[in-house]
Amino acid sequence: MAGPLSLRIATDDLLLKAPFRISGHVFTSTPIVVATVSRGGVPGRGEASGVYYTGDTVEKAAATLDALAPSLDPGLTRDGLRTLLPPGGARNALDCALWELESREAGKPVWALAGLAPPRPLLTTITLGADDPAVMGQAAAGVGFARALKLKLTGDCDVDMARVKAVRAARPDVWIGVDANQGYSGGDHIAPLISVLMDCAVSLLEQPFKRGNEAALDGLRLPLPVAADESCLDLVELETLPGRFDVVNIKLDKCGGLTEGLMIARRAETLGLKVMVGNMVGTSLSAAPGFVLGQLCDVVDLDGPFFIARDPAPTVDYSGGDIWCPDEIWGPSARLEEAA
Repeated sequence: MAGPLSLRIATDDLLLKAPFRISGHVFTSTPIVVATVSRGGVPGRGEASGVYYTGDTVEKAAATLDALAPSLDPGLTRDGLRTLLPPGGARNALDCALWELESREAGKPVWALAGLAPPRPLLTTITLGADDPAVMGQAAAGVGFARALKLKLTGDCDVDMARVKAVRAARPDVWIGVDANQGYSGGDHIAPLISVLMDCAVSLLEQPFKRGNEAALDGLRLPLPVAADESCLDLVELETLPGRFDVVNIKLDKCGGLTEGLMIARRAETLGLKVMVGNMVGTSLSAAPGFVLGQLCDVVDLDGPFFIARDPAPTVDYSGGDIWCPDEIWGPSARLEEAA
């Protein structure tokens, strides 16, 4: 569709319900940037948080988008955006905004534009931040609606083993995955934990070793699937995973948007890798594109909105342990407070 394309950028800092701890970090809030593109009075929105461990901050993303706004190409496409901006939060926000704009201009939902079947509710993990084992056991019992849990670990093997045991004792009924967030140094360090993971019927081990130390996986022959998160940022790095990882965790803030996320999911299948969709903490607007991608995924971890103190309506629904993203959140049926 012809016509000038405008871009507006807004930032916010979302307060969390409670402090959230992972290996090496404690979060009390999460900053976000929202990009709104508009053409002929039709707006499209995309939200991003960036990637803290690469230094891709919301401030950098907002500055990148601000610099781009005055000379935005009226003919900019999502494919063109992949050559204009590198992977990261700025491209994610703008890519998702272009998806919604295209969806609203065409009067078609994003899933249809992506060539997918009508969406279905998706079983999602609910993440438990790293804490005292007894506290994590209580937290697991407190999310009784959840049918899948992801436990944050820190690399303190003795405490991590107690954490896993406490959660499994509290919730013998749920699927469990663990995320070490690069907390372990190698095979000898993690070996005692692996035994406990198997005893506690843990189904997935995510990012055990540091980005750059993927060779530590060579020859380990771990007895459960291993997922790459920090070790795979984008489509290019996906090619390095076979032989070391079994699963790739796609996050739109890492790869730069739904366009590349879909490409990663489809390429991963040809490489024999399972696919997981994850998210940074954000509002339901940030989860909506991940929900579209999740239709292609084997594991879904879209609990970001669950952790913020106030998620602006309309919101995703977590009934029965599934995530459901209503049409009014993102796409042609979205309820927008104002046009850009």
